Amino acid sequence: MRSLGLVAGIAAASIGSPLVAAQGKPVRPAAVDWSRTVVRTPDGGVRMGNPDARVKLIEYGARTCPTCATFAVEGEPKLVAGYVAGGRVSYEYRDYPVHGALDLGPILLGDCVPLPRFFSVMQAMMAQQKALVGRPAQIPDAKGKELEKATPNVVAAYLADFYGYTDLVVKMGLPRPRAAACLADAKAVDTIVARANVGQTSYKISGTPSFILDGKVLPNVYSWDALEPVLKTALAAR
Repeated sequence: MRSLGLVAGIAAASIGSPLVAAQGKPVRPAAVDWSRTVVRTPDGGVRMGNPDARVKLIEYGARTCPTCATFAVEGEPKLVAGYVAGGRVSYEYRDYPVHGALDLGPILLGDCVPLPRFFSVMQAMMAQQKALVGRPAQIPDAKGKELEKATPNVVAAYLADFYGYTDLVVKMGLPRPRAAACLADAKAVDTIVARANVGQTSYKISGTPSFILDGKVLPNVYSWDALEPVLKTALAAR
């Protein structure tokens, strides 16, 4: 029995071990791409990355904010590829309706898509922001007066349709009836307001983008060029 156990152990080591190649050279396990790990957080954000990352970054952003769009298009891909994918930094995005009703529809729709699609849909909204919000057509005066008396959900749905956000998410795979239901969800609006209040009370958020690194607000940091040196310093200190 003793010799049989020894033979079995040798066989397992030489054949069954995933770290030994046919040529006898060690095989490195495949690196984890942490950018594929996306979860909702208790504070109402969506986090991409390693939950045990050495550095934790939060962005309060608005989907109709031009500076946020610039960061999303120019900075976020570098953040994800250089820091998040490898597990060193986690990145959490929290919607902040800095433009009120104009942001409300895109936020409702962004929360409506399947969680794995959250960041890709947000990226699409940011990349097309100028074409959507910057369209030359104007809301008719009569409709504007009508909306002054409407509920937040009615206003959000109209603006999302008018500026093309609803069509955008539908083209990206969200069924139109589902989009309409999300835009009509009054409880979801209350949740968005509550999240914004948390941002105001906990971090004194008043504008976007606002970045928080390991629990501390970064003053005067609005771009990737300003953010990356801070990330490097934080990583070097850990």
